[in-house]
Amino acid sequence: MFVIALVLGGILVPLQTQIESRNYDQTQRILEQAREALLGYAAAYGYLPCPADYGFVSGGAESTTSNHTTGVCDNAGANSVLGGATTGVYIGYFPAVTLGFTPTDSNGYALDAWGLTQNRIRYAVSFTTISGSGTTNAFTRINGMRSAGMSNIMNTTLLSVCNTGTGTTNTGCASAATTLTSNAVAVIWSLGANAATTGGAAPHESHNAEFLPASNRTFVKRDLSKVAGAEYDDVVTWISPPMLFNRLLAAGQLP
Repeated sequence: MFVIALVLGGILVPLQTQIESRNYDQTQRILEQAREALLGYAAAYGYLPCPADYGFVSGGAESTTSNHTTGVCDNAGANSVLGGATTGVYIGYFPAVTLGFTPTDSNGYALDAWGLTQNRIRYAVSFTTISGSGTTNAFTRINGMRSAGMSNIMNTTLLSVCNTGTGTTNTGCASAATTLTSNAVAVIWSLGANAATTGGAAPHESHNAEFLPASNRTFVKRDLSKVAGAEYDDVVTWISPPMLFNRLLAAGQLP
């Protein structure tokens, strides 16, 4: 029995590792497709969609009370985690229904490769006022980016992605050395394999947690780790201004 247990253990552990690796790679591909869907939407309309709300009212579409004339993203299904906020909420779930993105769960929310409710794909879009032009909600407002100007957008601190959660706050990374970007227009992410259990644990995953403050502007992307107290299995990608500008220019949405 002891020998059999050793043999089974030797088989099952590598198999589990293979499954996790496959899901991680597949989730990366899903997020790349999600990013492409956002860029396609921006090319068609000249702005990005608002997130689907945390309160599950929108059913996987951008929040129903969002206003692209002003660029204000609302949270029709506000919950206590967001402090009951109903306006100015630029972080939530990926708006799969609005983008025609598939596959989704029965409620219309896009999932990562792990496929649990807790594994719904997240999305945040910058709401920072653009330096030099004073344009508010430039990325979710009709003609907002045209009004803001490409050079002004490039010189504005937007969403930040850090390589560690240590010292990171809701408004920025600990230092320039830990900053992967401070100029992300939008961030798309998955909570990974541990979404239903320890997903969102400090110090690193907590910056990508299931429910984040409506004012959060920072996220963490780092190597996979199972080290106790420093776990990390999230998958994170983002849209940079040059990436967005290239698509908008090609579609005639800019300058």
